[in-house]
Amino acid sequence: MNHKVYDSLDNPHARKNLYLKDVADGITTNKNSHSYIVEMKKLLEEEKIYLSALNKLKFTEKKELLSKFDEKEAKLRIELFEAEKLNLFYAGKEEKSYDFELESKKSAIKIDRLPSIIKLYSESIKEKKELQLKLSTLSRHDEEEKIKEFESKKQDLKNIFKSEVDKLKNSHSEGLISGKALRTQISQLKMELKDKLEVLKLDIPSEGIKSRINVLNYLSTVEVKSRYKIMQQDIADLYRKIPVEIESINKTPALLSLLFPGFGQYHNKQYFKAALFFIGLLFIYFVAIPYTLGYGNYRGEGIRGLISLAKNGKKLDKSIIFMIEGIISIILILFTITISYLSFKDAKDVMVAKLKGIRPKTTFETIESLKEEGFPYIVSISSFILLIFVVILPIMTTILLSFAGMDPNNQSKFQWIGFENYKLLLTGTGIAGGPFWLILGWTLLWTIFATTLAITVGFGLALLANNERIKGKVIYRTIYLLPWAVPAFITIMFFSIMSSRTGQITKLLEFMFGGDWAIKNSTTLTRIALISLQTWLGSSYVFLLSTGVLQGISSDLYEAADIDGATSWQKLTKITVPLVLFQTAPLLIGQYTFNFNNFSIIYLFNGGGPFDPSKYGNLAGSTDLLISYIYKLTIEKQYQSIGAAITVFISIGLMFVAYLGFKNSKAFKEGK
Repeated sequence: MNHKVYDSLDNPHARKNLYLKDVADGITTNKNSHSYIVEMKKLLEEEKIYLSALNKLKFTEKKELLSKFDEKEAKLRIELFEAEKLNLFYAGKEEKSYDFELESKKSAIKIDRLPSIIKLYSESIKEKKELQLKLSTLSRHDEEEKIKEFESKKQDLKNIFKSEVDKLKNSHSEGLISGKALRTQISQLKMELKDKLEVLKLDIPSEGIKSRINVLNYLSTVEVKSRYKIMQQDIADLYRKIPVEIESINKTPALLSLLFPGFGQYHNKQYFKAALFFIGLLFIYFVAIPYTLGYGNYRGEGIRGLISLAKNGKKLDKSIIFMIEGIISIILILFTITISYLSFKDAKDVMVAKLKGIRPKTTFETIESLKEEGFPYIVSISSFILLIFVVILPIMTTILLSFAGMDPNNQSKFQWIGFENYKLLLTGTGIAGGPFWLILGWTLLWTIFATTLAITVGFGLALLANNERIKGKVIYRTIYLLPWAVPAFITIMFFSIMSSRTGQITKLLEFMFGGDWAIKNSTTLTRIALISLQTWLGSSYVFLLSTGVLQGISSDLYEAADIDGATSWQKLTKITVPLVLFQTAPLLIGQYTFNFNNFSIIYLFNGGGPFDPSKYGNLAGSTDLLISYIYKLTIEKQYQSIGAAITVFISIGLMFVAYLGFKNSKAFKEGK
């Protein structure tokens, strides 16, 4: 045991508990017969009797005060009455224990501050009632006379204002002041007029009384609350500066908090915290646990539903519902564990701190801490819960579904099949796994060529449009932005029609080169058309990014390069490209991941065709990407489980590639 105790500011204090001081010094003695313990037992018994009598006095005093004052003033006066009585008992006993010192100083602060707060509130309420009575008995004739007088003076002030404005306008027309100075001075005159009118308005009896009543309302509410809060802050400072002495800590309340969140906080007399964790307790025992056991489920069995997946269930039972409700049960279990752990940890930390000498936070401190430090967490809770059920729940469902056997023959009820779906994909076998590697290969080629060409063309156009020798840059920039301005849906459908068997692009190619140019019936031509179309669509975005960066590059860099004898190619590769890539690398990497999952262009242009059953079977076309293949598997053919496996497979791959891309980009390394 330490010879000293420490407050929350880590300041050391000598022990007042002489028994604990002897224990710290290594002096062995019987606790019950120790002189300090005997004396404190007597004092604590006196305290108990005194507080019991005080509670009875408070009850009597409260009834009397409530008959004389309103509830708020009565409450303040009762608090002052209690502080005065407590100070009578604790004064002179401060050296016996730190608890007595705290109570003595706390009551002294209240005795010092509460009278002025009560006086302010009482006088404000009294004056307010008098003014309200006066307002109801005002002479109508006097009121009307004052209003007429106000209107007359108001008109005079407006005439003066108009005259001053005319003078300023004449000065401006003669060139004596600028337009900006004219506007500024007119604005100042308007503010002065407004202030003068507000002052004049107070001469009207009713307006003057109403204005004073508003001031009194502020004093009796906001000002009183502010002063009371300052008093509470000063009392809270006492809790931080005056330590507490305890011999040992009882770990049982903290451990019980694991089962009953809030129990440890209640034991530590942190009642506000206990109330918050009690809400968590209600959630655990009336929502989380019952739902996990199957009560309140739509048709599932809670956590058990993840195991059974409606096996041998009723006709209307569906495995997917059992799976989703099982996942929700897991989420609720995690919530339960989190709430229980936080309650346990908080109770334990407070007890350990008490052993050191630090007092638990008061209710006032807890509320203030929540307002300041806890506000971001409170605001984020709703977003976090929404994120869990909108994002995490579907992701977990997809992952678990990839280990199940949901296919056209097992839509209502299916079972766990382990890694069978992944095995089909990796070995390229089965009706769904057969074309996987062919589609993956084309997806990678498509991503690399379509994105790289779009970046190259967009950057090239940006260089061209920013060249000093180019005239009519606005026209060129407008043309280059057209693919981005026009909705992609319209552009894709337009080129799809133009590339059909009777489309104008097909006819033009046949006219120029002869032969049969059935673009949509040829895998190679369709792929070339898709890459070209995406180059056209994607170049505008890159053009816009690059233009912004190019316009921000200082001309001093190029001038210095010219002095050093650099060629145009060297300036491009050593200055322009590195600077553009540094600014846009993360966004350009995003273009690769976007095109990897570019569903719309594939589906709208040719529906993933042309179809080649000898290579791709009946589930996919020769230009299908993995994303469109997943769509056909899950929505059109109802192979949901293997579609989920492909989704997990490509998600892991995309995250890994994106991470490597960002990690190795200069913008990521230096953008701290």
